[in-house]
Amino acid sequence: MTFRQALTLATDQLAASPALRDLAHRDAELLLLHVLEIDRATLLAYPTRPITPSQFDTYQAAIARRLNHEPIQYITGQQEFFGLQLKVTPATLIPRPETEHLVEAVLDRLPKSGDTPLRILDIGTGTGAIALALAAHLPQARITAVDLSAQALDVARQNAAAHNLAGRIDFILSDLLTGLPQKDQTAAFDAIVSNPPYIPEGDRAELHPQVRDYEPAQALFAGAHGLDIYRRLIPQAHAALQPGGLLALEIGHGQKNELAHLLCNWRNVRFIDDFQQIPRVAVAWK
Repeated sequence: MTFRQALTLATDQLAASPALRDLAHRDAELLLLHVLEIDRATLLAYPTRPITPSQFDTYQAAIARRLNHEPIQYITGQQEFFGLQLKVTPATLIPRPETEHLVEAVLDRLPKSGDTPLRILDIGTGTGAIALALAAHLPQARITAVDLSAQALDVARQNAAAHNLAGRIDFILSDLLTGLPQKDQTAAFDAIVSNPPYIPEGDRAELHPQVRDYEPAQALFAGAHGLDIYRRLIPQAHAALQPGGLLALEIGHGQKNELAHLLCNWRNVRFIDDFQQIPRVAVAWK
């Protein structure tokens, strides 16, 4: 069987599932590239190369996992974010393009000069995506990254090491800011950034199975209205920021008004839309 034949067969298998039909060819191709350890240009240039029986068995096993709605990223073990290739596991939320708006908002509002030291706190770091992206673009920054999951922190540490950024990021097991040293809980940071859980519990059934059944629930859901973490995080962040410090949060669909109320004691509160004109990021200053 050739590369092209294997790809056609897998595409047809995925297309038979209504939930996977629209992206069947894309998913089949991504998984084939992963199994063969080649790039797309090689696949297009040599479609009649034979696939070995061992490769085909591995490929079919990956397709079977995808047919069960397992995310591509968990099958391949990786996801690109802000130009960085990251390891992902079922212990971590999969980094999404929407979160790049959050990183851009922070980079747009912090000094780029290497002579200006910065202390940044990333709350709920997961894979370390936000912390690593900020560290890569702010060489003068020292970043503290916290998460409630020890497994997620292990993945984040591996990602930091892979990108030679481990020396400027401290990883701490913590429920929001409560696990930080006492000295870091009061006026310690120049900026605090977070993509917290914000999906209402009542929306669980409406989520795609690849999200609902695979990604860690504690990184997705936050009470009846999706606001539970914000209600705890925002006061803690206010205490931990230096005067004039920046708070940047990813927010969920329809949460702008509630977040504006929770941020009523902050200065210069702004909301930034994503590419679908949906408010995605809230920024505010202490």
